[in-house]
Amino acid sequence: MQNRSAFVRNLLEWYNIHKRDLPWRDTKDAYKIWLSEVILQQTRVKQGLPYFNRFMETYPDVHELANADEQAVLRLWQGLGYYSRAKNLHACAKNIVSERGGQFPNSYSELLKLKGIGKYTAAAIASFAFDEKVAVVDGNVFRVLSRVFGIAEDIGSTVGQKKFHKIANEIIPDSKGAEYNQAIMEFGALHCTPALPLCDVCSMRKFCFAYQQQMQGELPVKSKKVKVKNRFFSYFVFSHNDYFLMNERSRKDIWNGLYDFHLLETSNSEVHEDITSINSLAKISREDMVLRADSEVYKHVLTHQRLYVRFFHLEVPDQESFRKIMIDNKLRRFTLDEVKTLPKPILIENYLSKNFF
Repeated sequence: MQNRSAFVRNLLEWYNIHKRDLPWRDTKDAYKIWLSEVILQQTRVKQGLPYFNRFMETYPDVHELANADEQAVLRLWQGLGYYSRAKNLHACAKNIVSERGGQFPNSYSELLKLKGIGKYTAAAIASFAFDEKVAVVDGNVFRVLSRVFGIAEDIGSTVGQKKFHKIANEIIPDSKGAEYNQAIMEFGALHCTPALPLCDVCSMRKFCFAYQQQMQGELPVKSKKVKVKNRFFSYFVFSHNDYFLMNERSRKDIWNGLYDFHLLETSNSEVHEDITSINSLAKISREDMVLRADSEVYKHVLTHQRLYVRFFHLEVPDQESFRKIMIDNKLRRFTLDEVKTLPKPILIENYLSKNFF
């Protein structure tokens, strides 16, 4: 593979001119680096930066995070999705404090042993905090290496993953390894983008395989397509005076550990159109309830799922009926002020903000 030295040189020159001023850069604080990498795994910098700042304000070090209540952590994470990451973040902080005296392991191999820390995050902490010569490989890195060097292996395959990691670790320079890792990720995020790479102003176009072969749209190769599942939710928003009934999600599904309303899930969208059908399917008597409002059907897109959701606000005038609904459906009662503090899916948060908060 030719032009490696030219690639590294051009990359570092580009980075020194174009790098963004971000709070987790120019630091050796493993906690800050770890937190930023977990937040940014599936989130753009623009969306992730406010979350990083709020976490740092609330939990300025690993001890504060370890001592936090899990629901408070989930509440702060609300809107980022992938709530298992927030749980792993909290569990990992507890382990670092209780088992390691609040000190992060200083090597890639030891960091991999921590719960919730995979190859990418371990490499980022090892490189940026401890200057270990180990390549950080994310989607941006796959794209840049594939295009510049013409690597056609599928990035979703085991063979492809091994090849990309091998090449990435061969290319990383002996000095300025951390700067190189930051540079290649930044280059992929800002310059060598998925849809509209800035090839016309790229200093690497003379030796970039994709540019020379006009294959920017074909590289990197990713044959595995995510199958998206459609799901249809009808939510029952039971209220009595200032109280609401909520459900803590506990089974293995989306939003585990968060709060939503009483849910009826159906196999198709027809139930959304007929309140009578909903009552029958949900086995809930409407005799002691008043339907205050039913919402439009909301479309909520997750990585592997597409949700179609409708809310039915049912006011229960009688306290005994309200209590019976709560017990029969294993729900919990909260005041509106208490509901505000619960960790909730952003879909639920937006509905409440629009209609009650």
